[in-house]
Amino acid sequence: MIEIKNIHKEFDGRVVLADINAAFQQGKVNMVIGGSGTGKSVLLKCMIGILTPEKGAVLYDGRDFIKSDLDQVKEIRREMGVLFQGGALFDSKTVLENVRFPLDTLTSQTIEEKNAQAMLCLQRVGLEASAHQMPSDISGGMKKRVGIARAIVMNPKYLFCDEPNSGLDPLTAVKIDLLIQEITKEFNMTTIVISHDMNSVMRMGEYIMFLKDGHKVWEGNNTNLLLSDIPDLQEFLSTKLT
Repeated sequence: MIEIKNIHKEFDGRVVLADINAAFQQGKVNMVIGGSGTGKSVLLKCMIGILTPEKGAVLYDGRDFIKSDLDQVKEIRREMGVLFQGGALFDSKTVLENVRFPLDTLTSQTIEEKNAQAMLCLQRVGLEASAHQMPSDISGGMKKRVGIARAIVMNPKYLFCDEPNSGLDPLTAVKIDLLIQEITKEFNMTTIVISHDMNSVMRMGEYIMFLKDGHKVWEGNNTNLLLSDIPDLQEFLSTKLT
């Protein structure tokens, strides 16, 4: 489980996140939704340590990530997998080398062990045949799958996905959603997805938090999302479902 308590973040005096509280459950796909500029990606960056909030706590199974010493921060980071919005693959590395990268930097395994682990993850996302291709030689959907393989190569407890369907056609987006759901259950991870894709939200949202202007306005799941009478949420849904 990941808990966030009273997360508050400002930039030059402008409040971007205002005392956000939430509990993200293990073994479920947890989603953070909202329009552009509502603080979704800032929240993710605070949770994974790219940004530091002015106040608040981020608890990984009870461990306060923000207040942890360097050794515990490293330990928690080893338990994270991150799928960045643009894929963030290294153009100069093969698919296999991209997936292997966290093992290269964070473990002392032999090259044979690292290659074997990376290949297992590529097999899990159906890309073992593309192991020796370069990122420039594969499609956008395949790049996202490579990103997922890299994100799970360390057998993480926590998976973060920033707009995983950005730039994908609808059919490929469905495949990525299903893959995220499957690996969440398979590895019993706490998965957090940042998204504005309502199709994905309705498919995957076992827990959903809606942000508006840096405030948490609503939380629930995909079965009661459309039943909400919160005006800000209704307005957001009306722009996404038309």
